[in-house]
Amino acid sequence: MAGSAPLLAQRASAPRPNILLIVADSLPAHALGCYGNQEIRTPGIDLLARGGARFLFHAAASPDSARGWASLLSGLTPRQHGAAGGQAGSGFSKAQIISHLLAKSGYNCGFAGHWPFGGEGGQRYGFQDWHPAAAASGFQAAAISQEAIGFLAKQKPQQPFFLLVSYPDPGESYDGRPQKFYDLYASAPFTSAGWQPVAPNAARGRERMADPVASLRLCAAAISALDEQVQRLVAAVDQSGMRDQTLIVFTSTCGHLMGRHGLWGPGEASDPVNMFEESVMTPMIWNWPLHVPVESVRPELIDGCDLLPALCDAAGARPPESPALPGRSYLLSALNKPYPAKQPWRSLVFSHLGNTEMVRDLRYKVVLRDEGKGPNELYDLRRDPGETDNEYDGGEYVTVSDALGRELSQWRKIYR
Repeated sequence: MAGSAPLLAQRASAPRPNILLIVADSLPAHALGCYGNQEIRTPGIDLLARGGARFLFHAAASPDSARGWASLLSGLTPRQHGAAGGQAGSGFSKAQIISHLLAKSGYNCGFAGHWPFGGEGGQRYGFQDWHPAAAASGFQAAAISQEAIGFLAKQKPQQPFFLLVSYPDPGESYDGRPQKFYDLYASAPFTSAGWQPVAPNAARGRERMADPVASLRLCAAAISALDEQVQRLVAAVDQSGMRDQTLIVFTSTCGHLMGRHGLWGPGEASDPVNMFEESVMTPMIWNWPLHVPVESVRPELIDGCDLLPALCDAAGARPPESPALPGRSYLLSALNKPYPAKQPWRSLVFSHLGNTEMVRDLRYKVVLRDEGKGPNELYDLRRDPGETDNEYDGGEYVTVSDALGRELSQWRKIYR
């Protein structure tokens, strides 16, 4: 079962890095070239991955944008932080999120971009520089990048900085990008995208599935436009002269099916909520020159609740002791160093949305609804990576379903 671990003293002689955390909205791992996509062009993100570590299996804490975002910053499960679309939730509002912790540890903290929660009464969550994007439709990423670059230009070598750049891209709206990105995909066939005819249980995004290739062209344009902004940020760090002292982390709030399984969107694209790999698995890239080995591919199972402990570990800050955090630092993995013999890395990740919960190891995935009342699912991901054969009621897998069900029940009890 997942569980927090004490701060490991693995940074002994390493200086505290500057940290640039880039968070995209609803960007699945399968949409990026560095994760195997052959049709969507993401050269900036791919280069960032080649220059550092790419985690193969990073599960969003929830296949929902706002909930997954809140877990990344707070280290809490969706039940613990209570966030939902437009509402931070009492747990998140009271939590010591990563910016609070790093500010207390001497970091100059800046924020630029999409803040998914309204009605916060001016709360700035420990950020000294605070530049939330206006709640408006259209392409905001370029303006967000400009605010972030302005923050970088003001930083001094004697004080480390933490900069969170939160893009609402690719998101669910694909209008307003520069025309050059639409032109890139004007005739793209998307023959390898894996889309299927609209599913009978599709709950959202049916209009996108009316012409999935046209929708994929628009979505791909939005992803490539985001990639250009990532390139701008990295170039700004390079030009600042602080590149070797800066850890850049790139990730996403949750995944997106993009037509796979006949669905458009993440978890709530279907009824009941789905936990397909495309909804849950998101990119996690760490790039820190001279510390994170280049072209690393990490096989560990990690999830969104692990990011806060990992960043605290890198920065020499201490995670909060209450409420109990489900995550653990994976800094040693990023640095390609072994874990202590008595603290091996775990073999499970969890995700949660509404009445639906997922537990996954390297081979099997179990999805329970209404605490096991169903409908439930079990997939043998080694034999069936496309998750087409639900084996939950098959006698061959009863031992697996029972064992993973017990793990999920214990996780639920501890991290409510």
